[in-house]
Amino acid sequence: MKKGTLKKVLGYAVRYRLLIYLSMILAVVTALLSLYVPILAGRAIDHIIGKENVDFGAVTGILIKMIVTIAIIAISQWVMNKANNKITFQVVRDVRKEAFAKLHVLPFEYMDSKQTGDIVSRIISDVDLFSDGLLMGFTQLFTGIVTIIGTLLFMFYLNFRIALVVVILTPLSLFVARFIATKSFSLFKLQSEARSDQTSFVDEMVGNLSVVKAFAHEDENMEYFDKVNERLENASVKATFISSLTNPGTRFINNLVYAAVALFGAFTCIAGGMTVGGLTIFLSYANQYTKPFNEISGVVTELQNALACAERVFALIEEKTEEPDIPFAPESFEPEGNVTFKDVFFSYDKNKKLIEDLNLDIKKGQKVAIVGPTGAGKSTMINLLMRFYDVDNGSISIDDKDLRSLKRRQIRDNFGMVLQETWLRGGTIKENITLGREGFTDEEIIEAAKASHAHSFIKRLPQGYDTVISENGGNLSQGQKQLLCITRVMLSIPPMLILDEATSSIDTSTEIRIQKAFNKMMMGRTSFIVAHRLSTIREADLILVMKDGHIIEKGSHNELLEKKGFYHKLYNSQFGADTQSAAGTA
Repeated sequence: MKKGTLKKVLGYAVRYRLLIYLSMILAVVTALLSLYVPILAGRAIDHIIGKENVDFGAVTGILIKMIVTIAIIAISQWVMNKANNKITFQVVRDVRKEAFAKLHVLPFEYMDSKQTGDIVSRIISDVDLFSDGLLMGFTQLFTGIVTIIGTLLFMFYLNFRIALVVVILTPLSLFVARFIATKSFSLFKLQSEARSDQTSFVDEMVGNLSVVKAFAHEDENMEYFDKVNERLENASVKATFISSLTNPGTRFINNLVYAAVALFGAFTCIAGGMTVGGLTIFLSYANQYTKPFNEISGVVTELQNALACAERVFALIEEKTEEPDIPFAPESFEPEGNVTFKDVFFSYDKNKKLIEDLNLDIKKGQKVAIVGPTGAGKSTMINLLMRFYDVDNGSISIDDKDLRSLKRRQIRDNFGMVLQETWLRGGTIKENITLGREGFTDEEIIEAAKASHAHSFIKRLPQGYDTVISENGGNLSQGQKQLLCITRVMLSIPPMLILDEATSSIDTSTEIRIQKAFNKMMMGRTSFIVAHRLSTIREADLILVMKDGHIIEKGSHNELLEKKGFYHKLYNSQFGADTQSAAGTA
């Protein structure tokens, strides 16, 4: 999995091959010039050995060369780091952009099965940690490799025997680094998963703080958070401890290499096989040779963390997308509003049956109410109608066109939805009503707000329609948020409507007035109304009574009351006429 993840990262990086080539060239220049500096230093030392035997002219010339060389190294490193930064953050930008784009094409079952915080953690935290490891890798990995190869070549050129000692001891350092890196990868993966769980819980807690306080659940939340936090601490400590062994382990081996070079070099100098300046060059090379191993071991540690995070991000990117629209779908679709359910089977969990053999024929302009106990399948019908989910068997069609033969956008453009759950974003009241759609005048927006009875409370806000609200509505009441969502539909009414508990958070007097506006809006439009308050659906043309995924009764309000069936019990349970009977049914 690790190799596969690294291959995917390189697949993103190769898009910026020109910057990679530039970085490699500068790395070679930096490494070779860094190896040239010890040669200059060794020559300078040979010119100052011996009493009254100092060649100041030669030393001065060498020092000037050293200054120029070091200046070139510094400029090369600066440009190389700038190129590496650009590569890293462009790759991170591409990965994050692709991950965010994937959210828009993931099937709803994926979104329903994952915690929001986990998805946020993958796109934000995991990508950030991935970028840190990637940046260190680009900055140090290639430079270190070039330095090691170049140093070995220079050492073999200077003295074959001493260089051979270095080569023999080197595998010990590589073995230690590889052993620790293998162990640390799995621990960093556990750390990333624990961090995701913590982010998910904090996200859930912040988003539902009022509920937590209302049920006095603070202590239980703190207890659970402590457990998650402790799990993250344990995973982080183990991962950090194991990975931190890399540096001291490789340093120990590298110091052995340095000591061996010094010992063999000293005996060689005594035997006359090398000058003191030559030994200085060799010791400098031994130090430069071992230094990249320390750096690379640190890079490998960071890469383990980065790859563990990248693996989670790529798992999101590679998730199976929802079934694509068929290529020969019509470009335009303007339905009249005839809706047909034919032999429909569907369940979220394929091991648990929900909707079975559902048949329904709705004519254009009909107001259809869907009622029933919780879990009966009311909202599921809406999900299928909007094609948030596709049926397992059977078909749903609009004007004799199977929904699967149409583009999802065409279907959803022809439905106006007001749900029980409100959604507002950070921005002005006006922007939340239009949702970024253009072409609406201020007069049209105000007219829609008046129709939804939102105009009066909007005018009382500090800047009226230009008042900026935070995500999820800030200090607006739940009823005011719902009025804004109703205003959206009032602004541009499509040919079909879905009202899923659309007035659940609104006071009774306002609800009566909005119902009148809804009735006017629904005239001539096929409408689906999901409601628990049965008083709001008396005027529906057709009422569907659902239970356990089946339509057990259908008809008008009066017809269903006359049958004295399940609807009769539901209705009277709300108005006190048959409370005991309804309680028995529940």
